[in-house]
Amino acid sequence: MAEGNGELQVKEEPKEESQDIKTEYTADYAKLVEYGLDEKVAGKLDEIYKTGKLAHADLDERALDALKEFPVDGALNVLTQFLDSNLEHVSNKSAYLCGVMKTYRQKSRAGQGSGSGTVAKAPDEDKIKSILERTGYTLDVTTGQRKYGGPPPNWEGPTPGNGCEVFCGKIPKDMYEDELIPLFEKCGVIWDLRLMMDPMTGLNRGYAFITFTTREAAQSAVKELNDYEIRKGKKIGVTVSYNNHRLFVGNIPKNRDRDELFEEFSKHAPGLTEVIIYSSPDDKKKNRGFCFLEYESHKAASLAKRRLGTGRIKVWGCDIIVDWADPQEEPDEATMSKVKVLYVRNLTQDCSEEKLKESFEAFGKVERVKKIKDYAFIHFEDRDHAITAMRELNGKEMGGSAIEVSLAKPPSDKKKKEEILRARERRMMQMMQVRGGCSPSHPSMMPGAMPLRGPGGPGPRGASGAGSMRGPIGRGDYGWPWAWSGGPWPSRWAPTPWGSQGGTHRSLRGPWGGSSTRTWGGPRQGKFTSR
Repeated sequence: MAEGNGELQVKEEPKEESQDIKTEYTADYAKLVEYGLDEKVAGKLDEIYKTGKLAHADLDERALDALKEFPVDGALNVLTQFLDSNLEHVSNKSAYLCGVMKTYRQKSRAGQGSGSGTVAKAPDEDKIKSILERTGYTLDVTTGQRKYGGPPPNWEGPTPGNGCEVFCGKIPKDMYEDELIPLFEKCGVIWDLRLMMDPMTGLNRGYAFITFTTREAAQSAVKELNDYEIRKGKKIGVTVSYNNHRLFVGNIPKNRDRDELFEEFSKHAPGLTEVIIYSSPDDKKKNRGFCFLEYESHKAASLAKRRLGTGRIKVWGCDIIVDWADPQEEPDEATMSKVKVLYVRNLTQDCSEEKLKESFEAFGKVERVKKIKDYAFIHFEDRDHAITAMRELNGKEMGGSAIEVSLAKPPSDKKKKEEILRARERRMMQMMQVRGGCSPSHPSMMPGAMPLRGPGGPGPRGASGAGSMRGPIGRGDYGWPWAWSGGPWPSRWAPTPWGSQGGTHRSLRGPWGGSSTRTWGGPRQGKFTSR
């Protein structure tokens, strides 16, 4: 008997409302289940469809396959996070969802769970919307970057070339376009601004790339904004950036021509547009054991570098070495307008300095000629005569070979180049250590008689030290050390009669301490280099 007012208390069992309430799904729910998604995941995705933030047509097979393979709880957490994200400026929502899943996996492996920690400061959407309305530009957001513009509205000119892009570093991690765009657009018309993002934290990575429509605007940004105090106690760094499309590949068979190399490397990555090789001075039918690969974009070149640099890909049995071809700053037009020295390449051995002087002096007074192996520098007394000679003789046959003639490029900052070279050498040595050495494995790469490596051997620049594969470099040998590929490589860093450096792109340093490098625009010796 129940206590209290004497009434019998009867406890009614609650009805299972979930059985009575029927969830209404969109027509796409059945498609998701049919595709193989778990019913709970399909239901959560269908909820997102109802909000209008995402349509079934926005998702490609890659995103659906990833969701299908994801653990159910993880997939539900990912979709919740996706729903809470600001998708206003996300153009490829399928790729964005894949990015969210990738970040979730990384956080899970790092023991951060769903990563619900500190919420990153969001950009001021009102200010960004105001900027977009004022300029007519677009903003495209992915998990890895936020891209503003590219190209500007109604743009009819060419795509900006080298020297138009600047790198901005030391940006406060909680800063966005609403603060950066007004600052940089004071320097000139912005082509695009790419702010790199960290998906793990939701903050920016501290740097961005800003491309202007002209070089002058980029130079103005460096001059005005480098070391600029963007916030109290926070100064940014701004410098000219070069969008590299070119890779250096070493240890290739010397008996392969350009067409064969192009066909081979096209198999491994898309976007290859050109292969640059240099003929051996002793045998024009052979290359020098390395080449440069030019791609249609930096993205394509980066993909090719990742694929070719794994160590698993062999080219006709050779273990190739792959690295970026280091971009070198181009002289400004004012500097080049004063150059009266010509760079001539693709010369034969029997083409002497006397013969070169005789051929070029037909167009004006030649002060001197310096020939090194298969290239030379022709110093004119008058610039106009040099320009005329370049136009008339470029592509003409001399000594049985079609020569290439261009304006030589004056040297630039020696210290900066040495720093880049040392960084390159460190990277190459690390690659070799990981692979356990880099000896040629193809018959065409085997040297005839190479100096042996051992203690007490001559070191770089003629110094005595262990671990060198080359003899001393004298001031008269113009830096042609024996490199690991089994043949001579022109050195741009060995002592030369004028002690200067230049070139458009560098290759690598000799992995045994030698200064063996090569430019894709042509080697350099003396005061001038190829343009």
